[in-house]
Amino acid sequence: MEHSSRYFKNEACEYYPCHAVAPDADFNCLFCYCPLNRYTDCPGTPQYIERADGSRIKDCSACTFPHQPENYDRVIAFLVEKMK
Repeated sequence: MEHSSRYFKNEACEYYPCHAVAPDADFNCLFCYCPLNRYTDCPGTPQYIERADGSRIKDCSACTFPHQPENYDRVIAFLVEKMK
């Protein structure tokens, strides 16, 4: 895949890969900071860590949903829907 407005892979980044992926994976760095993070109903696969006081913290460290190139349209559609 080429770098474009829909896909960017930055293997020179000191944090690449930020998730465990195969070395030859098409890993999209376009959403380096996940725009879905603030939503509890995001289409990804977050885990939740429960604190002693009962509050929960969203943990996306095992989620690669926004980094999969085929999910670009789903990420954008989800965000568009949230902006309505």
